[in-house]
Amino acid sequence: MATRPGPLTEWPWQWMGSFKYLVLAPAALHTAHRLVTKGWGDMNLAYATMLPALLLRMIHNQIWISLSRHQTARRKHIIVDRSLEFDQVDRESSWDDQIIFNGLFFYLAYVAVPNVSQMPVWRTEGVIITALLHIGPVEFLYYWFHRALHHHFLYSRYHSHHHASIVTEPITSVIHPFAEQVVYFLLFSIPTMTPTFMGCGSVLAVVLYITYIDFMNNMGHCNFELVPKRFFHAFPPLKYLMYTPSFHSLHHTQFRTNYSLFMPFYDYIYNTMDNSTDELYERTLKGTEETPDLVHLTHMTNLRSTYHLRVGIASIASRPSDNPVWYMWMIWPVAWLSMVLAWVYGSSAFVVESLNLKKFKMQTWAIPRYNFHYGFIWQRKSINSLIEKAILDADGRGVRVLSLGLLNQAKQLNGSGELFTQKYPKLRVRLVDGSGLATAVVLKSIPLGTKQVFLCRSSSKLAHATATALCERGVQVIMNQKKEYDMLKSRVPENSTVYLKFSSDEIPQIWIGDNIDDKQQRRAPSGTIFIPTSHFPLKKTRKDCTYLSTPAMKIPEAMQNVHTCENWLPRRVMSAWRIAGIIHAQEGWNMHECGDDMMDIEKVWSAAIRHGFIPLSKA
Repeated sequence: MATRPGPLTEWPWQWMGSFKYLVLAPAALHTAHRLVTKGWGDMNLAYATMLPALLLRMIHNQIWISLSRHQTARRKHIIVDRSLEFDQVDRESSWDDQIIFNGLFFYLAYVAVPNVSQMPVWRTEGVIITALLHIGPVEFLYYWFHRALHHHFLYSRYHSHHHASIVTEPITSVIHPFAEQVVYFLLFSIPTMTPTFMGCGSVLAVVLYITYIDFMNNMGHCNFELVPKRFFHAFPPLKYLMYTPSFHSLHHTQFRTNYSLFMPFYDYIYNTMDNSTDELYERTLKGTEETPDLVHLTHMTNLRSTYHLRVGIASIASRPSDNPVWYMWMIWPVAWLSMVLAWVYGSSAFVVESLNLKKFKMQTWAIPRYNFHYGFIWQRKSINSLIEKAILDADGRGVRVLSLGLLNQAKQLNGSGELFTQKYPKLRVRLVDGSGLATAVVLKSIPLGTKQVFLCRSSSKLAHATATALCERGVQVIMNQKKEYDMLKSRVPENSTVYLKFSSDEIPQIWIGDNIDDKQQRRAPSGTIFIPTSHFPLKKTRKDCTYLSTPAMKIPEAMQNVHTCENWLPRRVMSAWRIAGIIHAQEGWNMHECGDDMMDIEKVWSAAIRHGFIPLSKA
């Protein structure tokens, strides 16, 4: 929102929220009625192109979003090194408003302008007129309108909404108040409607011009430099005819320079070109490799996680994954295709996120595999090869700590990472499974004064460590599975075994466990508190019971560039396993935490609190 919103700031359908696409319903119904009554024979080219063109624009924009987020996570050619936060993601989630607006206009133009329905596929003279009208009137009028928008009166009421994004993303290009977007639309209608009224318009001319607008808008608002220098060497005048992402980024950081739309020649003519434009272009195009202090190695979970990644759909990734949106079913084919491509062609981990905590740099890498892959015995060797490759890559780059997330640390897969430390005893990068801090979080989640807890079918390292710590503190741990009871009893110190009890009758109101299924939950008394010791949340079956989060903590306010949710966790909440890697690197601890080795529970908890991480019970 602008600092002092003016008239027509809000879009007319803003009140409709995610149901705003219903404004296109009349056009869709009219089309359906026309098909039923007159058949496909009455459908001309211009009318048939409208809906596919809108869908292609959305796909085109999403490709740019994913490309930009992947490149900025790698950080090699980054332009503006500042934080991107949730408020910007929320503000820019309405990037599709202008596509809806264009769809309505196309439909009305088809109905009201006879020449539209008669447009052929291609008219060369119309294409030439479109190009000349853009180079001439459109670029000139945009330049002066843009300068006018930076006058205090218009800036505070309209354009400040766009400039609230210092760190730009491709979709920043279309984030404007409604009134401002109407002016842009009228401006861009000059090259498309003029040939139409002259009788030389064509369908491809309109589609290609709109594609050009989207391409240049998206490219110019990327926060990384991608335009090759050889383009300008091969054709030197191109610097006056095509801008670059670094050119436009200076407009968002300096505000009073580089006003041009796509062709910078008016900035040269009117002396508003920023003096550092060429230097910034050269420096960001060359780029610098950045070595993170920590890498967190995760993987995709289910098909939905494909677009929940940071490189996926921004508005979905900014919310917990267990809050699906209504249009999720429409993009299932994309998720399936992504899964197949990842499975077939995914040969190494890829960067999905970069975070900063003061001077401490972190990256998240993802193994291109999903939960179900980890369940196949015949996939274990392949998955371990991917993990091993990522570990060696991190080690070669000088990464200090690599934390194993989700099933990458599964005991049956690689012994909680011990497979790699045994195979490579001279690893410089420290491997961390985070079990020490995760155990501490579970212990701190148990209400004070608890005398008994029920350990439900839990064989994980974390569950055993939690049960052992409880027994040592004089809390009775009850189990009803004899095999697991005998296994755990052999690990508990002899002086504490008295607090470990096998019973099928006693069922306390505090339950801890890795995977407590529906049948087990129904046996729990009313008011039971379920505390998961797994990476994955429990399915909530009982309404009369309390379900706590998977082990996690709220991150410090100083942590920057956080604008996605970690799987099902709320905003600015991070899993304990991931935090453990951060603490390990910040403290400079030299041991691996994998296999049967575990950090001292109280030591790692105190370090986490000292570094600003907050228990969820106090968040």
